[in-house]
Amino acid sequence: MSSPQGQSPITSTPVLRTTLVWSAVVTAALAVVGAVVGWLVAGADGLFSALAGILLAALFLAITATSILVANRWFGDALYVPIFFGVVLGGWLLKFVVFIVVLLVLRGQPWIEPTVFFVAIVAGIAASLVTDVVVLTRMRVPTVSTPLPTVDPDDRPESGTASDEPDSPSL
Repeated sequence: MSSPQGQSPITSTPVLRTTLVWSAVVTAALAVVGAVVGWLVAGADGLFSALAGILLAALFLAITATSILVANRWFGDALYVPIFFGVVLGGWLLKFVVFIVVLLVLRGQPWIEPTVFFVAIVAGIAASLVTDVVVLTRMRVPTVSTPLPTVDPDDRPESGTASDEPDSPSL
């Protein structure tokens, strides 16, 4: 659900979208670097291992942000909180299952160089975390996502009343 202006009132939405875009750019750059380094270290097996590790890390990190963006579509619904946590926990469960399946499929593959694969996963996660920190520190997000009450000028006390005068010291 969205607000009448057509934009989501959830303050995390622009941050998560920007994070996904920048993470894709960083992943592409890291894939190029990882492929070159993997090739230099272990030939074609190193190249494919580096690409697999970097893409796997990017996929897992994108699942969480995407699940939060999907869950935010129900903001304002009476069931928003259970839907939000259901979608996010479902995303984590999906990551767990995919991780187990990928490890079982890749285990014993002749083209996987384990050290290059591990370093590529760690580099992908580190690059994503740095990207998240940079995006979060540069985004201008309001600290309050709900409008605050305002004081009507007619309701203010008139000047010169006893409440405006400082207390006299007691002797």
